[in-house]
This record gives sequence, C-alpha cells and structure tokens, in this order.
Amino acid sequence: MAGGSVGELGEFGLIDEIIRDLPMTRGVVLGAGDDCAVFSAEGNVAVSTDTMVADRHWKDTWSSPRDVGRKAVAAAVADLEAVGARPIGLVISLAVPTTLAADWVRDFAAGVRQECERAGAGLLGGDTTAAPTAVVTVTVFGDLQGRDPVTRAGARPGDVVALKGRLGWAEAGRAVLNRGFRSPAAVVNAHRVPEPPYGAGAAAARAGASAMIDVSDGLLADLGHVARASGVTIQLQTSHFDIAEPQRAVAGAIGRRDPLGFILTGGDDHALTATFAAGGVPDGWRVIGHVEAGEPIVLVDGAVWEGPQGWDHFSGGRG
Repeated sequence: MAGGSVGELGEFGLIDEIIRDLPMTRGVVLGAGDDCAVFSAEGNVAVSTDTMVADRHWKDTWSSPRDVGRKAVAAAVADLEAVGARPIGLVISLAVPTTLAADWVRDFAAGVRQECERAGAGLLGGDTTAAPTAVVTVTVFGDLQGRDPVTRAGARPGDVVALKGRLGWAEAGRAVLNRGFRSPAAVVNAHRVPEPPYGAGAAAARAGASAMIDVSDGLLADLGHVARASGVTIQLQTSHFDIAEPQRAVAGAIGRRDPLGFILTGGDDHALTATFAAGGVPDGWRVIGHVEAGEPIVLVDGAVWEGPQGWDHFSGGRG
C-alpha cells in the first residue's frame, strides 16, 4: 500500500515494509522475521547501541528520512570500528507517531539498507512501537576476528596520535543550517550523512593501534576520554590539520574568526583517531600529535584550548 500513515499501515505491515527481501550477509545464520536473529563469529563479539531522537539528533526540515536512516547506521557502526571489529549486523528499534506518513518509514528503511551495504553490515531485525516523537535505536554487532579489542586505555608515552576520516565538516554544516542556509552543499551534506572510514578500525587494530576512539562528540572531548583512560597527556599540533575551503567559507560567513574550532570541537563526522607506536601508523592515516607522560589532558600546540571541548548531550549543547 503506497502512501497512508503508519497507523493505517499497522505494526506488522510496517515491519513487512522494512524487512521485505533483506539480503543475508556473511556470518548471519537466521535473519529478520523470526523471534531472534542468529549469527556466527570467529572470536569475541563486540556490541554497541546508539539512539537518535527527532529534533535533537536530526530535524526533518534539514534531513530527509533516507538521510536519517543512513546517519543512524553510520553512527552506530563507527563504534564497532573504534574497537577494531568487523560489522556483522544490526537491529533497529523504531518508535514513531501513528500519524507519521508511511512513506517516511519506507524512505528511512531505504537509507538504512543503503548504509548497511556501505558498511558491510546486515539488517537482522528489530522492533517497532508508537511514540509521540520519532526515536531510532540501533544496536550493532561486530566480530573481532580473534583479536583483542582496541580500547581507550592503551595510549603510551612516545606514541603518535593519528586520524582517519574528516573532522569539522558536519559542525560547519550544522552552523550553516542553524542560520537557515543550505550551502556550501559539501558541509550541509556532511551534517546530514556522516562518512565513517569503514574498514579503517580493523586495519588499525592489525597495525597495532594501542588506543582508538570514534570522534562523535568532538576531537578534544573524545581524545579527552583516551587521555583519562590511559593516564597520559595528548599533544595536538594544529599545523597537521587541513582546513578545507568550505569550512573557511562558513567561518567567514558567520563571523567566526578561526575555523579550527570546527575541527577541534565539532562532532558527528565519525572519524577515527588512534595512537600507534612511532613508525607503526598504517597507510592513509594522518599524524596529528603525540602522547606524553603527565596529567590526563589534551593540549593544543602546548596549551589548553579555551572554549567548548565538544558536544554534551545532557547540557543541550557544546560543553
């Protein structure tokens, strides 16, 4: 049935729309449509969960339903990448108002499938219910393929800090959208759909990464977790960062003197940052700093960064 509302489609009709003709991915024994999904793994299994709420993590005036589906999958799978796991699959809990157009859910599901294909993960099932506002919860499962997980607690003095992926693009896009504009398109699209470096987490683990984290709340905030868990000082060098022209354009347009803030404190790009022994950085990663013995803190060019460190979900803004 085309069109209509979620309430008219009904719970089971909605589920059928989402899981129809789902492909089976590697390691999946039993997929969507039963009481449980079943998968096999080579070693330890990694699991993480991520929740997005309408008007907090996305706005329907900014993002299409397909964008929301892609973003939900990307944000969750990035956490698997951060421990060095290979994605197996995910389950989604979707709560939506009964008055929501059924086409919204169809487009959302199309986005989920699109990003699952990019990430190499399968949609294994989930749950649906009615709620006053749309809420998406994605739980992902990954295979560590016999390796130990890379944690936040392994950074050592003498290690270098390296980055894979882009930073500050989504935050520049959010700044533009907050002012009612839709350009530059590159940063607006980055806010709508992040681009995690899929596969880079496992590659970093194989290369001997000593610590790793997904940059979701801002580089300073997330590396702060690594510094505290590892009991080290992390020194970042701003000369190692590339500030793209769209970020400079946005900073100039909104009267922000230094676009570096987008890179240091902006979240939602889901890049990976990791620490490696000197000489052990894998191809495609960019060194942005180093690790020293000392107080657990992140310094920028030898000094404390003045201002917000990143995103704080409970304060409602950058903390």
